Amino acid sequence: MLLFVAGIAVGAGPALGHHSLSIQFDLMRSITLTGTIARVDWANPHVRLYLDTDGSGPSDVMHWELEMASPNLLVLHGIRIDNLHHGDRITVSAHPARDGSNLGYAQKISR
Repeated sequence: MLLFVAGIAVGAGPALGHHSLSIQFDLMRSITLTGTIARVDWANPHVRLYLDTDGSGPSDVMHWELEMASPNLLVLHGIRIDNLHHGDRITVSAHPARDGSNLGYAQKISR
């Protein structure tokens, strides 16, 4: 019986560290961003995509950080690390952060 309880305690740690998307992102709203990939961090637990969005002038460019699914889940859906390159122009549909920052959860990427 003690071994079973210890197993639950050890297994619960990673689950407690994961967050619900709806806490940080407004899943009822969607935004569309078009710009250039500045950087991609392909790492667990979530891939991070950094996008410089278009503006009417150089000072109007906005820098966005977009959280994506895990690398494994993206690969299962056909997105690999070599699909996203620095300098690529893309359009991203994302759920914006609730706090109004330039942070979002990417849902769809197109060229």
